[in-house]
Amino acid sequence: MGRAEFLGADQGPAAAGPAVPPSGLLDLLNVAAVVLDAEGRVVFWSPQAEELFGYTPAEALGEFAARLMVHEEHWDEVIRLFGAVMESGIGWAGAFPIRHKDGSTRLVEFRNMRLLNDVGESYALGLATDHATVIQVERDVALSARLVSQSPIGLAILDPDLRYLSVNPALERIHGLTAAEHLGRRVRDVLTFLDGVAIERVMRQVMETGEPVVDRYVVGRTHADPDHDHAWSVSYHRLEDSGGRMLGMADSVIDITERHRAAAEVAAARQRLALIAKASASVGTTLGLEQTARELADVVVPDLADVAAVVVLDRVLDGRSAPGAASGRFRSLAVSAAHPAGTEHAAGPLEEAAAHDADRLITRSIQTRRPVVVADTSHRDPPGVVHPEEATPFLAAAGVHSYLAVPLVARGEVLGALDLKRTDAGGPFTEDDVFLAGELAARAAVSIDNARWYQAQRQTALTLQRSLLPVLPSYLPGLVVACRYQPAGAVGEIGGDWFDAIPLQGEKSALVVGDVMGSGIKAAATMGQLRSASRAFAELDLAPAEVLRHLDHLTEGVEQTIATCIYCVYDPHRGECQICLAGHLPPALMRPGRAAELLDLPTGAPLGVGGVPFETVTVPFRPGDQLALYTDGLVETRRDPIDARLDTLLDALTATHGRSPEEACDYVLDALRPPGGEDDVALLITRGRF
Repeated sequence: MGRAEFLGADQGPAAAGPAVPPSGLLDLLNVAAVVLDAEGRVVFWSPQAEELFGYTPAEALGEFAARLMVHEEHWDEVIRLFGAVMESGIGWAGAFPIRHKDGSTRLVEFRNMRLLNDVGESYALGLATDHATVIQVERDVALSARLVSQSPIGLAILDPDLRYLSVNPALERIHGLTAAEHLGRRVRDVLTFLDGVAIERVMRQVMETGEPVVDRYVVGRTHADPDHDHAWSVSYHRLEDSGGRMLGMADSVIDITERHRAAAEVAAARQRLALIAKASASVGTTLGLEQTARELADVVVPDLADVAAVVVLDRVLDGRSAPGAASGRFRSLAVSAAHPAGTEHAAGPLEEAAAHDADRLITRSIQTRRPVVVADTSHRDPPGVVHPEEATPFLAAAGVHSYLAVPLVARGEVLGALDLKRTDAGGPFTEDDVFLAGELAARAAVSIDNARWYQAQRQTALTLQRSLLPVLPSYLPGLVVACRYQPAGAVGEIGGDWFDAIPLQGEKSALVVGDVMGSGIKAAATMGQLRSASRAFAELDLAPAEVLRHLDHLTEGVEQTIATCIYCVYDPHRGECQICLAGHLPPALMRPGRAAELLDLPTGAPLGVGGVPFETVTVPFRPGDQLALYTDGLVETRRDPIDARLDTLLDALTATHGRSPEEACDYVLDALRPPGGEDDVALLITRGRF
């Protein structure tokens, strides 16, 4: 038959498009085709019929089908069914046992129908396949349909253009859209709350490579719940038929939101513990009040808040305690901001006292001693959240959306509050955040309280110390004298050092530098006693060794007092100094044109040891000579050997040649005294007048 005969002489090409590759389903069923004439003889026999029934075309063609394939006891039933189809033209479908060529019996699924040719002759077409195969396919289809429809896993089939062909009820619930709202639409048009373009990119890669994507973690929002994040485990598989032809894409979605939230809660708990540990290590590292406040503000940003301010009651800074009161003026000691574009001014100028109105949320927190949280500030009056009001535009522009104030309470007293704001896209302050902020505030409040009491005690000790130091006489015969006192960086180290310059009879002068061992207010008070006693003994015009002996005897009545001292008497008429040491470091002598040197003097025993004699040494001291008396805080450190530090002192003194005693004191302190020194320092430098 030629092409024209196949198409028909008066027909053109077929209207349909090019043929597509076949489906593999018919190959799976292996459908056999058999055609019988009106008498029931086989006139057509397909290769699948040979495979199903076992007979070759030569054996089957022309034979009565009933006699060939049916057991004798079933002939009547087969003939009846055959006659009914041929007479009525109504097809018959069912399973019937047939006899295989090998003698076995097999149940075969049939679809029988009547055929008519162009001259009115009748034939019977029988389509047959193995019944067990059909049952297996039906079972698989039923199982698949049931699993898809009842599965809690969202399932979808997409065509090669990534348009939805089918979705199951679970996916409808996950996406918040009906099946009708899915079908025919692309992924990017359905998943508008997610990055649909990126999802399609991954799907196309799966279709191109055939490599599935399994258990991909996705977090986002959907039409079903647009206000909260959900998490899913998604998998993509390329669909192919038995011949390898790509049919599309299978998409499975498992809702793991609960697991995601549980993991997030665990991570948040770990983060909270880490923040508490960090705060424990980094807040209160010093006893400086402002430094402690800065450490607290810095530790909560950005882990807990985007803007943090530490606000303290003004009376607390003044050392006034009023446990029952929680009002008055406030002072911002520290402000920290994750994005300091204006938000760092949210709590007012640093260290500038300001009154907060009663309607301020921070005032309410201090008055009630309870946290005040506003999850959404968009519905609040801005003055209740922001201070000063001038900062409102800055915070509004920064996107402040949540506020939290936590009181700072230590030892039953309200010190102030920790003021927190969130400006980023993160969520509002939660109960866990309030609890965490409360823990941090409670720990920091103790450090702040320690710092403010430390400052009060330090100021008391320093005031006492300075009040006990003398005012140098305006003139000493033959001498120019300069003195300096610098307190230690810690309150516990203040109190023991002193200097003095005392006019004596006969135009002589006594120079004294001493150091009471110990620290604090007690050491300062003992120093005052010794300084007063040394002045009294000096008035008796006693030799230096006698003065120190009397001071040593005096310390026997002062509990656990040990002190070092250097006592020097200058006589301008003799041009000499009489010097005696009581366990003190030797003075340094500087003569014009020569390097500074330490005087080699008997060290003696500290005051308070008792029973040890003191020895006076006379040293020439002429106009232009300089003598430096100092306490050990100038040269002793925990890191450097004392010999190296004494060499540094001599180098610094040598470098002061030509300078006044005042300038020399400043130069030496700058060279040897580090900021926040570990001990207090007394320094006296005198020069002989020309």
